[in-house]
Amino acid sequence: MSPSRMFFLSTVLVVALFHLVSGQNCSEHCKACGGPEKDQCLQCHTGFILHDNLCVDIDECGTDLDRCPDNTYCLNTHGSYECKECDKACVGCMGGGAARCKKCAPGFRSSGMRCIDIDECGEEVLACPGVSVFCVNTEGSFHCQCAGGYTRTGNTCERNSAEKGFFDDIQEDEIEVLQQMFFGVVLCALATLAAKGDLVFTSIFMGAVAAMAAYWLSDKSDRLIDSILKGR
Repeated sequence: MSPSRMFFLSTVLVVALFHLVSGQNCSEHCKACGGPEKDQCLQCHTGFILHDNLCVDIDECGTDLDRCPDNTYCLNTHGSYECKECDKACVGCMGGGAARCKKCAPGFRSSGMRCIDIDECGEEVLACPGVSVFCVNTEGSFHCQCAGGYTRTGNTCERNSAEKGFFDDIQEDEIEVLQQMFFGVVLCALATLAAKGDLVFTSIFMGAVAAMAAYWLSDKSDRLIDSILKGR
């Protein structure tokens, strides 16, 4: 063989080996190949395995090659994998969503192959005891909230000092007027019934008049004595 022919063959071999090792013009996922086609792969990139000269994705999730921490699940990707957080209803899971839980988290319960929120406010009679507090359900839990006009102090809801009730600002003379109006309505009702000749209501009416008169005279005498004492 002539030296020129030997040189030519050596050059072709070196170029072929260069393409073989470097992977230039190889198909996707091929690290080294014998040609540009997918079925001409000789070595694969990380995350792929060679099968019949094809580079096939390795399912790390299905082959226990993943290293996902607790309360996460493995999601296979092209050439790799990702660790995704489980749904908050789960303690451990096999995939996304409340239907893939291994166990339900506190505040949730199993219902029809999935974990659902427990409505503590609707199911627990004394979830938030007290007349000035009401229960607010949240996902997986609940909290007690004071009613309007109340502020939490420790474990109880105390009424705000700035908030006043309907009768907080009423004066003594206004109370007296209200009492007189009430007794007046009662006397009118009794007088109407007594006018019809009913002996029972007539007796009640007379007794009420006598009681009103006694109350009025007693009140007036107390005021008179009080004014005399103050005048001294």
